[in-house]
Amino acid sequence: MATASLATAQPSFFREKILLGMTAPQYLRSLLTPWNLVAAVILAVGIPILVIRFAVGLGATTNLTQTAPWGVWIGFDMMTGIVLAAGGFTIGATVQLFGLKEYHAIERPAILTAFLGYLMAVFGLLADLGRPWNIIQAIFNYGTASALFEVAWCVMLYTTVLLLEFTVPLLEWLGWTRAHGVMKKALLALTVLSVVFSTMHQSALGSLFLLAPTKLHPLWYTPYIFIFFFISAIIAGICMVVVESSISHRIFASQVKGHAADVDALTIGLGRAGALVMFAYFFLKLQGVIDGHAWGYLATGYGAWFLVEILGFVLLPSLLFAAGARNGNVRMVRVAGVIGVLGIVLNRLNVSMIAFNWNQPVRYVPSWMEIWVSVTLVTLGVLVFRWIVNRMPILRADPRFSEGH
Repeated sequence: MATASLATAQPSFFREKILLGMTAPQYLRSLLTPWNLVAAVILAVGIPILVIRFAVGLGATTNLTQTAPWGVWIGFDMMTGIVLAAGGFTIGATVQLFGLKEYHAIERPAILTAFLGYLMAVFGLLADLGRPWNIIQAIFNYGTASALFEVAWCVMLYTTVLLLEFTVPLLEWLGWTRAHGVMKKALLALTVLSVVFSTMHQSALGSLFLLAPTKLHPLWYTPYIFIFFFISAIIAGICMVVVESSISHRIFASQVKGHAADVDALTIGLGRAGALVMFAYFFLKLQGVIDGHAWGYLATGYGAWFLVEILGFVLLPSLLFAAGARNGNVRMVRVAGVIGVLGIVLNRLNVSMIAFNWNQPVRYVPSWMEIWVSVTLVTLGVLVFRWIVNRMPILRADPRFSEGH
């Protein structure tokens, strides 16, 4: 009976609108916002493109070739999508393993963002595979010497862990107290698994390029690229949480009323961590150039582009993080977070597309349909995130449940 009363006490968003005196037609008219209209146009074009891709094949929708089999669906949807979802294990470890309970306020949004990011990355991968139904072979064929085998298994397992972590706010929303208590107790173990699986597959994505030393430009190729991928994942997690928390607490201000100061304090703390990790990452990237004897390439066009990446999108945001954290300037920390996110996107596109196959006479340029599908997946992720946050206790825990912190 208690469980049933809890469930009925948590009205859906639609019922809340009705209870506030808004009729169904008025509610439907309220959905006609500029963002919803733009999203509708994106989906109206993107979904049919996906249908065409699966019905006709890659040749009808992409510019992929035998020499350029990896395109924007791998470089952006998969590699970038996964690294930008690293906030789940980064903040989860901060709260559950390192005991920094003050960051609990941004743990749930980080986990939700990670979960949706991995789902969208998997959808992007399925679109990219010539025979997507064969992806199930990773479960039955144990290619233990393959980096892709490790990535496939770790992504599957980590997505499952994220789903289990997400059940904590889901069960609060449903009012299932007993199941909620079980999952709360399991959070520590789930966090340990999330760190293990994330560490393995984030670094394994970098290990893929160890197999192609002649295809990846020497400024980006290094025997330590798997370490760079893992450290950049930590950076991406910090930066994405800074950006996501800033946007979420602005858009959903009514749900976190009175907590803006707490979020600002957490943002400053993330700025300190971001400055430290990005500064170390900057010098490690330089060390990679030294070890690879690639100094001469800095005088080329690729060298200028490499300097843009590490100076404009690594060193600059690290300095902004440091200055913002030192002076308590939240806006500066958030600007650094945005630049850091763009830098991670640039790095993954550089490694997987721009600096990959750099010595080929014909360069790959994605078709408009490939780009539109990527935008469609991002739009779907944002829409689902908004739908969940509007209904479930994501930005704030349900006060009817004890958090145990």
